[in-house]
Amino acid sequence: MHEDLAPLIAATTHWLTHAYPASGGTLAAALCEAQARQAVTVAAWLRYPTPMDAALVMMAGPGGSARLDWITGVDGAGTDDPDAHAWRTWVDEVVASWAACLLTDPDLAGRAVDEFAASSAVPVEFRRLLDPDDSDRRAAALLRHPDLVSPVAGLHHAELLTRLAGGSALAA
Repeated sequence: MHEDLAPLIAATTHWLTHAYPASGGTLAAALCEAQARQAVTVAAWLRYPTPMDAALVMMAGPGGSARLDWITGVDGAGTDDPDAHAWRTWVDEVVASWAACLLTDPDLAGRAVDEFAASSAVPVEFRRLLDPDDSDRRAAALLRHPDLVSPVAGLHHAELLTRLAGGSALAA
């Protein structure tokens, strides 16, 4: 994993769980976040597969959440304090879209994890993404609902399919 992607992964995960919150309390929120983080991690690794890709996005910035906020109706402003929402500048729209695709399509998630595993020497488990149990499903009911996340998932679905079909990374 490219540690440089940590701010992008954290911010994009936070955006997804803010836009599609868990229902059911603290445990549900933790389960929802774990699933979102796994999907975002796989999506980020696919989007930025090399250290150079990761370095470039961290230097240029991933673009922020403005378009995602507009599409979903998530309030991106909320306060006059710009520091309160500075994390939104680290949200990556493509990664959020790809993660939404992975969360709503188990077959696509399996292909994405297989793609990553084939190119990585690091064994990583993505059980909550690939094989969610009933608690996981209940906790992330909004996040895994295809109709609810379709505006986000549809943004870059075709590019994800191209990437998984052997296309190159889109970063560089």
